[in-house]
Amino acid sequence: MLTAASSEFDRAAEMRSDLAYLEAQLEHPDSLFLPFWNGQIFVDASDATALVVLPRGRLDDLLDRSAEVIWLGRVGGKSCFALDLSPLRTPESAAALSGSKPVNDARTLLAQLPPAWLEVCLYGRALVLWHTRHAFCSVCGHESRPRQGGHLRVCTRGTCGAEHFPRTDPCVLVLVCDGDRCLLGRSKGWPVGMYSALAGFVEPGESLEQAVAREVMEEVSVQVGALRYAGSQPWPFPASLMVGFVAEARSTELRVDEQELEAARWVTRAELQNPREHGFFVPPPFAIAGKLIAAFAAGSLEPA
Repeated sequence: MLTAASSEFDRAAEMRSDLAYLEAQLEHPDSLFLPFWNGQIFVDASDATALVVLPRGRLDDLLDRSAEVIWLGRVGGKSCFALDLSPLRTPESAAALSGSKPVNDARTLLAQLPPAWLEVCLYGRALVLWHTRHAFCSVCGHESRPRQGGHLRVCTRGTCGAEHFPRTDPCVLVLVCDGDRCLLGRSKGWPVGMYSALAGFVEPGESLEQAVAREVMEEVSVQVGALRYAGSQPWPFPASLMVGFVAEARSTELRVDEQELEAARWVTRAELQNPREHGFFVPPPFAIAGKLIAAFAAGSLEPA
């Protein structure tokens, strides 16, 4: 359902522990830097679809003023780093970011990026947010410091020295189908009229399949039968991995848990051809939910 990692982006994980290499790449004139500010990426102020990526020559003193500089890998053969500029009160005032602005909700922009830069942005954002939230050791509470190009944090307390690696929270997303209709729900706080596939986090000691069945039952009291894995997508808002499924409905009566959802409805393929005419809209194809719904509407989604 979803495309694999772009061949233009190489995480080059084997270089993370080579400090001399990373320091050389920080100074290399061809190296690229993807700036973030409080988890937001930057776009051109005059073109909201243009992602801002800085060459080494434009950085000035931003390396010294950044909270973290994280090695991401190589894009098109060039080294690429995430640059967390959250310490700057007004990042647009920096010469390197003149004519740029941070984006509060980058999901529309991300949907338009080439596969390589989409992967880099999702990857960089996840790591930047992880560093922001793990400045202190969760074992003893002392300060931790980054290592391995930003892919590890180590406690600075000599008697502790605990190592902390980035974590991803698995989240199941499921399109429940009943013949020529599928089940969509909406959460509180979503844009008015937006409906999507049902989703929820996997609990400890629970399989993905068990999580699907539990979430659907909790949210709308519908039983599901056969399941089929449909694809996955990193979702660093802030640190999730969406694991998509298609499920067959064994029951169809809806009883919405208002603590979980604001509303839910069965939607036909005919309605999905022009959902706004029927009072709702769905996520864009960039999102795994949007892909699943679009495939169902086109009749190309394989049954569970």
